[in-house]
Amino acid sequence: MTSSKILHAVIPLVADLAQELPERERLRRLLAALRTLLPADAVALLRLNGEWLEPVAIDGLVPDTLGRRFKVAEHPRLAQLLAAGQAMRFAPDSPLPDPYDGLITTQGELHVHDCMGCVLQTGGLAWGLLTLDALEPDRFAGDNALELLQAFSNLAAATVATAERVQQLSQAARSAAAPAPRSPGADRSRQILGTSPAIRQLQSSIALVSASDLCVLITGETGTGKELVAQAVHAQSPRAAQPLVSINCAALPDNLVESELFGHVRGAFTGALSERRGKFEQAQHGTLFLDEVGELSLAVQAKLLRVLQSGQLQRLGSDREHQVDVRVIAATNRDLAAEVQAGRMRADFYHRLCVYPVVVPPLRARDSDTLVLAGCFLEENRARLQLGGLRLDAAAQAALLRYPWPGNVRELEHCISRAVLKALSRTLGQRKDSARPRMLSIGEEDLWDGAAAAPLPPGQQATGRIVPLPVADVADGPVASAETLGLRAQVERYERQLLSASLARHHGNWAAAARELQLDRANLQRLAKRLGVERSSLG
Repeated sequence: MTSSKILHAVIPLVADLAQELPERERLRRLLAALRTLLPADAVALLRLNGEWLEPVAIDGLVPDTLGRRFKVAEHPRLAQLLAAGQAMRFAPDSPLPDPYDGLITTQGELHVHDCMGCVLQTGGLAWGLLTLDALEPDRFAGDNALELLQAFSNLAAATVATAERVQQLSQAARSAAAPAPRSPGADRSRQILGTSPAIRQLQSSIALVSASDLCVLITGETGTGKELVAQAVHAQSPRAAQPLVSINCAALPDNLVESELFGHVRGAFTGALSERRGKFEQAQHGTLFLDEVGELSLAVQAKLLRVLQSGQLQRLGSDREHQVDVRVIAATNRDLAAEVQAGRMRADFYHRLCVYPVVVPPLRARDSDTLVLAGCFLEENRARLQLGGLRLDAAAQAALLRYPWPGNVRELEHCISRAVLKALSRTLGQRKDSARPRMLSIGEEDLWDGAAAAPLPPGQQATGRIVPLPVADVADGPVASAETLGLRAQVERYERQLLSASLARHHGNWAAAARELQLDRANLQRLAKRLGVERSSLG
């Protein structure tokens, strides 16, 4: 029975893997095949990166799960699965907290649920984990559930190894010079998260230009993550093992700019008691990141021209020339072409910087990436405040998606941190004991206050995303007022309206509607079933 079930699921998947598929689609099909074997409400594939487990594919979990990073030491279930080295199942009454509590798409309040998982190994080393969760305590109680999962893990390991090999070959084709290897988990700096077309285009540009030594000019609105892009360019370049030196041009006093950039000799000015290397020499063989480069004065721009052109510089107070080998990356939120027209920037300096322009998209153009980023910030706050779990309720998710985020990712980060503190304070105020809640739910009321930006006014549209419509439903007749419906009911009516409208536009095609709404097709069909939306009812 076990062999036949595995073959029934594996044969079509093997045929899929013979095709040239994007990594995300390959892994999605892997999880879909697993759910045909085992009746899980949610499955996840997590990659081990040092002491962290990072979700790379999910099915049945809320979108913000992809933005979360689970530190193994803080999640005993994940630690036990890694230590077991084989498929194992937790007892339904296990007291250990589950990292996915509150994150299963069909889950409202916290429920006791069944959980099991298996280590994936490639090359004799642990690559990551496959985890399965179910809401009913005995869903995985069958005699052969662990045997099925263990057998399937071999195919899963081969799939992820194939996906990584394809990615490595693609990178090698873009550049013959391989970047210096990075130790797993050594760098826990922020990553560029998201799967929207805008962010995929950005990642493609980063991969393309990283292999070269061209000057890169990164532009974008404030808070979009320009410094993160600069770090990614350096990390993927052949200079990755050498230093990345950053300097905020806006914070440099005019009388110290030359000293900071080029260095000085003893006695060059009052207080210069010893010789000092500047940022260019500190970045020798590496990368120099000039943040807020549009703030440099015309005089400093003129002095930078020579080092950008030939790599030659003179320390302040010295006649001796120094040769440097530095790759320059600059960033600004200004329109530098307009600055040139206005006479505030030299045209020759601008053209030497803007050899390869990279535009970082605003958050409002990144669609559902908002929830992925929110998941990252939620997990950071959970670890910092030592909470059992954090989740966004449906109303909070809808509010995050419809707000235009003029402050971009930075504003979203601050909004999430503020909301967590407000929700925690409210919850502790309602409890008689001092114990912190095992699960903390963030509602829309926690996101906004007088000091923060308010949600969109009625009728105002946010570019590039779905805009809320009046509380009505295609199949529900008259519009109901806010006074007659609770918050959750209003959210469900809004979801039902969006889903029905999308299916109607695509003539009942589930796959097309799923692409438009940026949901997995199976998740969309389960949501439609829960909301009572049927394709046959659309006419």
